[in-house]
Amino acid sequence: MNYPGPVSSIADLPQGPQNHRTVDRVTQILEEVTYRPGITFAELARALDAPKSSVHGFVRGLLAKGWLYEIDKRFYLGPAIYGLTLASGQMQAGSVTQEDLGKLHELTGLSVFLGVQAGDYLIYVSVAGADEQSRFTARTRLRRDLLDAAGGKALLAEKSDALRDGYLRRRGPDEAEKVSQFLAEFRDIKQTGIATNYKHGGAQLALATVVRNQFGEAVSEITLVGPAADAVPREADLRRTLLEYVNGLTPRVHRVPATL
Repeated sequence: MNYPGPVSSIADLPQGPQNHRTVDRVTQILEEVTYRPGITFAELARALDAPKSSVHGFVRGLLAKGWLYEIDKRFYLGPAIYGLTLASGQMQAGSVTQEDLGKLHELTGLSVFLGVQAGDYLIYVSVAGADEQSRFTARTRLRRDLLDAAGGKALLAEKSDALRDGYLRRRGPDEAEKVSQFLAEFRDIKQTGIATNYKHGGAQLALATVVRNQFGEAVSEITLVGPAADAVPREADLRRTLLEYVNGLTPRVHRVPATL
């Protein structure tokens, strides 16, 4: 088809924007999973009112490219979604902005990470004040097991007993030690509101707490990371600063979809 003159936008096309059956189906799948995390295949097929064979093909393709993530035959948004938003710098978890993270970095002198939960994983969606290695790792290692990160443990501690126990039961035998460690730390996380983690053989200390909305629901998490030699001597001050700053964000933080 020949278009009359150069095309500089979709509005210049002869017919303008148009629905496309394949695109419509894919976007509907993503929207259903966004608003109904943990949806089953049968529920998805009913919601789309489409043949299961057709839906199966779309779902397999989205899983292969990382747009969806499946666990226990339930579907969640995959890491590709968060990877794109992290790369673009446009992601805001609730209403936490890049400026918020930058201010916390200035207050503490540590790297600041904003994370959300996707299925059984923690995804960092924004970073402030990180060195190049940490920034590169955050952008390339999209998924982290909840038990491997302070932010993941903080989010997990906020789950209901049923959801948290279900997650822990799904861990394999090779993760038994991590499960035991989390259970040993659980009471302290609940009492203090802070989860900790040592990285790189104890060279770095991570402190994390959840970000709550006005209803008291945990919608994301913020992690401080820095050299243990610097952070450990002032850990009490860092904990207090982190909690006070994050609590101050609550009035303008809204709901985001839960994924566990």
